[in-house]
Amino acid sequence: MQYRKFGNFDQEISALGFGAMRLPTTGHIKDIDEPAATEMLRHAIDGGVTYVDSAYVYHEGNSERFLGRALQDGYREKISLATKSPIWKVEKHDDFDRFLDEQLERLQTERIDFYLLHCLQKRFWPKMQELEVFRFAERARADGRIGQFGFSFHDGYDVFREIVDAYDWSFCQIQYNYVNEDVQAGTKGLDYAADKGLGVIVMEPLYGGTLASPPTKIQAIWDDAPPDTGPVDLALRWLWNKPAVSLVLSGMSTLEQVQQNLASADRSEIGSLSDEELELVARLQSKYAELTPIPCTRCGYCMPCRSGVDIPVNLGLYNDATVFEGSAGLCRNLYRGLADLQQATHCTTCGECEERCPQQIEIAQLMPKIHAKFE
Repeated sequence: MQYRKFGNFDQEISALGFGAMRLPTTGHIKDIDEPAATEMLRHAIDGGVTYVDSAYVYHEGNSERFLGRALQDGYREKISLATKSPIWKVEKHDDFDRFLDEQLERLQTERIDFYLLHCLQKRFWPKMQELEVFRFAERARADGRIGQFGFSFHDGYDVFREIVDAYDWSFCQIQYNYVNEDVQAGTKGLDYAADKGLGVIVMEPLYGGTLASPPTKIQAIWDDAPPDTGPVDLALRWLWNKPAVSLVLSGMSTLEQVQQNLASADRSEIGSLSDEELELVARLQSKYAELTPIPCTRCGYCMPCRSGVDIPVNLGLYNDATVFEGSAGLCRNLYRGLADLQQATHCTTCGECEERCPQQIEIAQLMPKIHAKFE
């Protein structure tokens, strides 16, 4: 495992972080397969991972509870633990403390080492200031309940810069990968935060998994790739190639993915990509931009839908049918196999999902188009 400088702080942190958002389940999203997930988590920590990330809402609240159990037997002491405040649920100042105390209980710990405001966006920012979130943060740091204070972000660069400048943050977390250089905070935001001394954590390094399984239309590019260069390894090492990146957070779902990510992290040197590999990334960037119609990462922030529509599944099926050759028939069958209310046709265009979407996708306009494509 390689370790990297974290902003202006003396501590170093593992290049790879373990994200507890996409843990294996036994069916429903809340039903974590605890034996499998525990094996994954402990294997990652034994392999050198020192940062474990969750959030109040992951796996419908069970991600934090799972970590509280899985980090027993001395594993809690080996890592820095991170989780996030559900700011969209906060209605009054005391709610900050109420959620934090609940999370401490769930996680079976007295201290959360890295505490974030979750999914900070322009529409939440005035409310956070009005409710004096920084007064809460200073109090929680003073009494030892949290260590470093930061935020995860899903909005444009101008908003990002305004938020970074508003407080002496310890760190931030941004969506970033080689097809998202100009999306949300983007490369400009990465460099700006790093120049201000913040540790910068990258989420969605594989763009919701889409970069891990290249479609046939891109295979010709991979046929010319340097030997021993694979899609996951290249996407991760492209991030670690940048000195402004403090840590890459990966939401792994299988032990094999953990092992694969650990192997890449062992080679995560700054400036280590060859000219040939950098040229390969440039070709992939151009082709993906040409192929993918909807920038959905399947993060699930748009859910639940008041009408019952499974929004990420509908968007994903549309993208897959567009990008992956030969999948249109399968995607149509999968769409028709959805429970009736989950299909796009039941969208009432209320717009609530669009307000929550980190990618600012015009979901209501897309739903009739998706239904027409598959019917």
